[in-house]
Amino acid sequence: MLQWALVFLVVAIIAGVLGFGGIAGAASGIAQILFFLFLAFLVISLIIGLFRRAS
Repeated sequence: MLQWALVFLVVAIIAGVLGFGGIAGAASGIAQILFFLFLAFLVISLIIGLFRRAS
């Protein structure tokens, strides 16, 4: 999932440089959503790992 976030980030940067505002905005929005989703899954898996190790 982090890979897709990075792909959309690169697409957004390239589209922004070339002047495609709508595409750049959409791609950066998708990259941002995927990045925060990845962070949420990372935190959840770390918490679950700590509870399993403790018991």
